[in-house]
Amino acid sequence: MTVRMEEIASEIVRLQGELDREIEARRKVLGWEVRKRIVAFEKGIAIEHRRLRLGVATFLGRSGLLTIVTAPVIYSLIIPIALLDAWASLYQAVCFRAYGIARVRRDAYITLDRRHLKYLNWIEALNCLYCSYANGVFGYLREIGVRTEQYWCPIKHALRISDPHRRYHEFLEYGDAEGYRARLGAFRDALKAEPSTEAARLD
Repeated sequence: MTVRMEEIASEIVRLQGELDREIEARRKVLGWEVRKRIVAFEKGIAIEHRRLRLGVATFLGRSGLLTIVTAPVIYSLIIPIALLDAWASLYQAVCFRAYGIARVRRDAYITLDRRHLKYLNWIEALNCLYCSYANGVFGYLREIGVRTEQYWCPIKHALRISDPHRRYHEFLEYGDAEGYRARLGAFRDALKAEPSTEAARLD
């Protein structure tokens, strides 16, 4: 990376720390905290949440026909998502171990805590469970893919890509043939040396 790129990366890290502090302050305003990986609400807040829960009959009555009709299509994706989850886990268990790449911890990406919110009825809680699992799997798959890319082809694209992953900016410039030959081993060694996961957790 150039000096300017390193400066920008450092600024991003600083801003992330600032954002984390703001999130922590917002938690206190909303009356909850994490204790030993368990979310705890203040007693009065929990009671208010139960009061605000919408009954299932009312919830379904307010849902449009289109929402009800398309729900089975949405939920049908659970099958390919679960298959991807299982297949990616097998892939990294075999291939990452073979190449010495630090494996991605699945539980660092799939967090199923929204179902405990007392203001959600069981349908809303199920919806949250589904979305948490699906998007958690996608994050897990992305990190597995990113580590694979870093091992085999840590090269930036010539064309601008939307939402590049967090390692992308450290990759080699497109067309840097000498850098590729000289630094590919270093990229691979870095994967072997890092912890099993780098995902940030709620707590």
